[in-house]
Amino acid sequence: MLFNSLSFAVFLPIVFVLYWFVANSQLRLQNILLLAASFFFYACWDFRFLFLLLFSILLDYFTGIQMHNAARLSVKKFWFWLSISVNLGFLAAFKYYNFFVESLASGLAQFGVSAQFSTLQIILPVGISFYTFHGLSYVIDIYKGKITPEKNFVDYAVFVSFFPLLVAGPIERATHLLPQIQRKREFDYHQAVDGLRQILWGLFKKLVIADNCAAYANEVFNHSPIYSGSTHLVGAIFFTLQIYGDFSGYSDIALGTARLFGIELLRNFSFPFFSRDIPEFWRRWHISLSSWFKDYLYIPLGGSSGGVWMKIRNTFIIFLVSGFWHGANWTFIVWGLLNALYILPYIVWQTNRNHLEIVAKGKRFANAKETLQIIGTFGLTVLAFTFFRANTVTDAVHYLQRLFSSSLFTKPEGIHNELIWFIVAFISIEWIGRENKYAIEKLGLHWPQPLRISFYYAILLVTFMFAGLAQNFIYFQF
Repeated sequence: MLFNSLSFAVFLPIVFVLYWFVANSQLRLQNILLLAASFFFYACWDFRFLFLLLFSILLDYFTGIQMHNAARLSVKKFWFWLSISVNLGFLAAFKYYNFFVESLASGLAQFGVSAQFSTLQIILPVGISFYTFHGLSYVIDIYKGKITPEKNFVDYAVFVSFFPLLVAGPIERATHLLPQIQRKREFDYHQAVDGLRQILWGLFKKLVIADNCAAYANEVFNHSPIYSGSTHLVGAIFFTLQIYGDFSGYSDIALGTARLFGIELLRNFSFPFFSRDIPEFWRRWHISLSSWFKDYLYIPLGGSSGGVWMKIRNTFIIFLVSGFWHGANWTFIVWGLLNALYILPYIVWQTNRNHLEIVAKGKRFANAKETLQIIGTFGLTVLAFTFFRANTVTDAVHYLQRLFSSSLFTKPEGIHNELIWFIVAFISIEWIGRENKYAIEKLGLHWPQPLRISFYYAILLVTFMFAGLAQNFIYFQF
């Protein structure tokens, strides 16, 4: 079930009415309803994978209890490694098995060895990377003694499978979400209205910006040889805008939907394209994944405590794993490696935490230096995302070769002026609202009511009238 589908437009109000007007303030009934709704939501993709989700939930639920009750450390370790192995085993089998065997066969072929390996003809379960990371963080936190296991199965199952975040995040922590699930929730009108505003902005980003940019980017990437360098540049920029509008739009809809049920999810984006350097970009892009890797991989590896070389080693590991998490393709690994190389100078010169506040905070415009920094950072991001989008590393290299050809200085082909104006309006509104949780959180709140309502209806009207050809959310494949 897609957030931008008619079925979700029917599903969400039904769940909302049952939640607040039938379950009312009965916490247990509310949580049972959320669990049932979440399982139904997931089953709409493919009911067979619902059993995989349920198995993952049961495994980590019982593992947490067994670790907590273990009388000996060896027993605790057994349950811990059992959960880690099974969770990562499922992820490896569904997501990476074919990649490994095909890469092995290709590597052997370089030495003249012909090898045939059977591959798995299976569909990747949607959201498996996200709900697996929910369970892993829960088990690791119990093992380290940071939290105690949740005894209420319904509450734990809602934590893992809460439908707004189930298939594409944000990646939640038990310490943040479980207390909200266990706490009595009363309807908050202002929170619900704020949620609807965030959903509206998320739909605009997805349908108008991402889906329209996707049409142009797909055309250029899929027929690269026939286009000029300038068109390749626009195609790469449009894909970068597409993936931001797509994924941050999904996150806005997820966070806004959760607010309708009195729950606050972790923020996943904080205006990353206004970053002045690459370290700042990664503090603002896919925040829940970056912080997950920091807490459960970077810090256990030694973090920043062992000197410059340890920082460099750990940073490269994090970005390579992050690239691999995104997909079983060398393009994602190169994308991760490029970002690690980008950050390397900042680590060496210890300037990776120079920009902790949003750019031009409290000001209307950025100064000339900040503007150049933003443009430079965006350019590096576009370059890296070319590998993210390409089907193969070779395709990405050829794409960049054509981009940096003499035809780079010609007029790009096939751009619709209408889309350019939407992008300009989108970036302007994001800039105006960059100090808030999302762009239109406070925009217009102090306007006269007729003007404010007209503004929201204008966004809604534009979203329906100028939505691009429907595209799946990009992060569903991860």
